[in-house]
Amino acid sequence: MSKQEPKAESGKDPELRSSEVTEGTDQAPSRAMFRAMGYDDEDLDSPMVGIANCAADITPCNVHLDDVAESAYAGVDNAGGMPIEFNTITISDAISMGTEGMKASLISREVIADSVELVSFGERMDGLVTIGGCDKNMPGMMMAMIRTDLPSVFVYGGSIMPGEHDGREITIQNVFEGVGAVAQGEMEEDELDEMERHACPGAGSCGGMFTANTMASISETLGLAPLGSAAAPAEHDERYEIAERAGEIALDVIANDRRPSDILSKKSFENAIAMQVATGGSTNAVLHLLAMAAEAGIDLDIEEFDEISRRTPKIANLQPGGTRVMNDLFEIGGVPVVLRRLLAADLIHGDAMTVTGRTIAEELDHLEREGLLPDDEAVDADYFYTVDDPYQAEGAIKILTGNLAPDGGVLKVTGDDKFHHEGPARVFENEEDAMAYVQEGHIESGDVLVIRNEGPRGGPGMREMLGVTAAVVGAGHEDDVALLTDGRFSGATRGPMIGHVAPEAKAGGPIGLLEDGDTVTVDIPARELSVDLSEEELDSRREDWEPREPNYTSGVLGKYARDFGSAAKGAVTNPGLVDND
Repeated sequence: MSKQEPKAESGKDPELRSSEVTEGTDQAPSRAMFRAMGYDDEDLDSPMVGIANCAADITPCNVHLDDVAESAYAGVDNAGGMPIEFNTITISDAISMGTEGMKASLISREVIADSVELVSFGERMDGLVTIGGCDKNMPGMMMAMIRTDLPSVFVYGGSIMPGEHDGREITIQNVFEGVGAVAQGEMEEDELDEMERHACPGAGSCGGMFTANTMASISETLGLAPLGSAAAPAEHDERYEIAERAGEIALDVIANDRRPSDILSKKSFENAIAMQVATGGSTNAVLHLLAMAAEAGIDLDIEEFDEISRRTPKIANLQPGGTRVMNDLFEIGGVPVVLRRLLAADLIHGDAMTVTGRTIAEELDHLEREGLLPDDEAVDADYFYTVDDPYQAEGAIKILTGNLAPDGGVLKVTGDDKFHHEGPARVFENEEDAMAYVQEGHIESGDVLVIRNEGPRGGPGMREMLGVTAAVVGAGHEDDVALLTDGRFSGATRGPMIGHVAPEAKAGGPIGLLEDGDTVTVDIPARELSVDLSEEELDSRREDWEPREPNYTSGVLGKYARDFGSAAKGAVTNPGLVDND
């Protein structure tokens, strides 16, 4: 960029929104501000591309994102755009897990979407490259893309490599489960200390098919990110090549006025669900896809996750149910190898559009022609199955309904998909009390742990509960204890854990009427979550029920306790989408 030279007559496209702040005599003060940052006449005549970045030293997921943003910046600049980087927040779920701070996590999704919308609106940007590296900033960034409907590209920061302990690969999941094992005397504290020191060897999001990698896979499948962009590890050279390419694509989508509304369709979301269930993706993706569909004005019902899961087999056995991580998928071709098998079996829509202007089917053909995707016959991995001979006949996500969850509850199958359980309810009004119950050794085979008042409004913020679910598994009760909550779970959670129970207790849902000792049934084949009580008894309890006083009445938590909608509809806060009556 040259320095302060007299401005020639503008060659800027007057249709570009940024011309409002760069063109005409009245905008001399705006241009002066841009020149102070080193932008020159050529920049000011170019499309303005916002690079939304949530880099932070608070989590390994995001610690390297400034470098990713630098590559995207170079891509925009080299392609003839005017790149402008700006930042937004992130919350580390793994650090806040099990604490009051976890209530901030889902709220951060909304703050991220709002902040990117505000900056791009206020500065009159023409397009966006959004960069996410952790659970909530990824859907937050994509929600912002959808809401602004600016020509946009999403870039994932990439996942962490697995650590090593005692000759085997480990992830943060193993550390959480180790806490429960120590509490039960099944592991020494010294061994847990060793695991802690080696589980996270560098930058990147948690390595399994947890929430971050699930949302990264979905970003490709929805068409908001280029195919083949999700799987490369955070510290791999390809990660930065992908970011630079995304910057170049940003200029293409602006030139062709290709917006999220041109890409996204009902088919896109059906494809995304198929990807989620085929790879054993996180339950959080149910929440986020519902929210993104709502932002896009696309009718998506929670029951459709179950319908698609019934007809889509699980063909990738990755953590938390399996042993492999995202890097293993990267080594055999990444998300496109999954999409290709699903497309060949007519389980996804090949005519759904992508950010490149090609359909999913066309993009897969393009990758094959360019030698960027191995032949399907050459893909040989013991954790990757064919549709005809799958790991499991149905996908991993199940939606359970019944008199405890009239609007549904969400389960990810990581073990026996024929699981049937009946047992006495052990009712807790918050996560901390349930964790103490498990850690103190009170848990018994057959228990059904119930954690309520942790929903979007009741928490507020719908805390993830990997701490307590991992403690249950670590205590040796993965197969004989169930847990249900109006909160939610980490993508690393495994076992019969049902989250997102709706309506939540705060809204008067039946989960708020349960008492210790009530017999609860969890039946996966029947998709049932119920309590052995008559409607008359439930009605009688409802007459005596009163909502708990809110945990927060002011500040950001008080605001979102007021504004969140139901988990069954994505727990959105956009006032045009929420019905809290």
